[in-house]
Amino acid sequence: MTLRVLEHLISTKPAFIPSSTIYNRLINQFCMLSRPADARNVFLDMKSRGHHPNIVSYTTLINGFGRVGGLDVARQLFEEMLASGILPNSLTYSVLLKGVLRKRMVEEGRRMTNELWVRMASEEDSSMKNAAFANLIDALCREGCVNEEFAYGQMIDSLCRVGRHHMASRIVYMMRKRGLTPSVVSYNCIVHGLSKEGEGGCMRAYQLFKEGMEFGYMPPESTYQSLVEGLCRVKDVQKARDVTDFKLRREGVATTRIYNIFLYALRLVDNPSEQLNVLVSMFQNQCRPDVVTLNTIIYSFCRIGKVDEALKILNDMLQGKFCTPDVVTFTTILHGLLDVGRIKEALDIFHRKMPECSCSPSTVTYNAVLHGLCKLRSVEKAVSIFHEMVQKSVSADSRTYTVHEAKTFWEDVVWPSSIHDDFVYATVLRGLCNLGRLDEACDFLYELIDCGISPGIVNYNILIDGACKMSLKREAYQVVAEMRKNGLIPDSVTWRILDKLHKGKKIGDTLVFIL
Repeated sequence: MTLRVLEHLISTKPAFIPSSTIYNRLINQFCMLSRPADARNVFLDMKSRGHHPNIVSYTTLINGFGRVGGLDVARQLFEEMLASGILPNSLTYSVLLKGVLRKRMVEEGRRMTNELWVRMASEEDSSMKNAAFANLIDALCREGCVNEEFAYGQMIDSLCRVGRHHMASRIVYMMRKRGLTPSVVSYNCIVHGLSKEGEGGCMRAYQLFKEGMEFGYMPPESTYQSLVEGLCRVKDVQKARDVTDFKLRREGVATTRIYNIFLYALRLVDNPSEQLNVLVSMFQNQCRPDVVTLNTIIYSFCRIGKVDEALKILNDMLQGKFCTPDVVTFTTILHGLLDVGRIKEALDIFHRKMPECSCSPSTVTYNAVLHGLCKLRSVEKAVSIFHEMVQKSVSADSRTYTVHEAKTFWEDVVWPSSIHDDFVYATVLRGLCNLGRLDEACDFLYELIDCGISPGIVNYNILIDGACKMSLKREAYQVVAEMRKNGLIPDSVTWRILDKLHKGKKIGDTLVFIL
């Protein structure tokens, strides 16, 4: 029909010349109908009207003749393409290879397969490589050169390795149409990968999960976790619940752990009432919640500011209705209380209830309390807590010193304690720079050097970044000079910071001048 319309247009309007795209579509249609001779006539007409056939024209026509056993013509076209200066891509090699394998020409097939690998290695278009690879696998399977299930499994594995999980799922549908069942490993790899690819990928993963029930697919715990988290991330709690219910119906699973994974995923919904429903479901199914279960629910309440609900759960735990709270429970509660400004209650829990439960604060606990107190500008209490921390020999980390009074804190408390390292120096420097106190930050760094300490390059980069943000070009390069003087070479981060200062202009001459 399309050809007749085209012929009519040409006969009534001799000046009309169809585009290359129209010709290529016609060639493809004839080839799909197993009429490559007609396709070749269109190809010749295309050339007679001044068009130069491109790689699409040749590849389509080669494929058409190869499908009907016209290997000699396909080879002629391949040679003609080379003579015309058109380089075949990996897809061209693959369609010609299919024709060779169809004729059972094994040796030539091996030679062409090697040529295909070489071409695919240099192919930049990943979709072209995937199509060529699919052609090869299909040809090998059709001609009985390899076991079909093995070949399809290799194809799925290759696609998953490069993150093409959607395309790998299409291979599964191809297998099912041919009555083949993918291996559990291959199938799981696709479901796991799709679960992490946003809404479209997650929904496709759920669909595959449902279809996999037909042949006994059961996602392992890691895939189950990725799938329910993905579904909760797109706010589809019902589907996440369906997956959880299916997992719970299987024998031999750690029921409490499955519930905990679902509860953890529900944090992404910001609706603790959903988690309470799960908790009720656990009791109805004679599944006793553990400390991880309750910590997850407490965290969700604290995250949205409903600290009183979190405290009710803590009190039930303290009264023996549930399991005993651990350091994570208390740390979460303390963080939640300080976030809403309830200092007195937080310190009561910290100083009284935690010791009553024989629960010692960890570094994370101290960090939460110090950060919360400093955020509320209760610096005296923060310093008191820090003194207590030092006396108990709890090792501080970089978050411990993220306070507005960083410099004073350092001089009066941290330095005498000897509990400090490169991360601590970086935190103090960053705090001073964020306050716009670059001079003090530089003095602090130079004092460290005078005391025999060798700060790492990250500390210099913080100062350079601070100077750049204040548009202090000379000061930035003075820090670079000090860095070189102390035996350090600027790294890629240093150069990126300086590049921003110059807004992409060359900085070499400026650096040489200042140094």
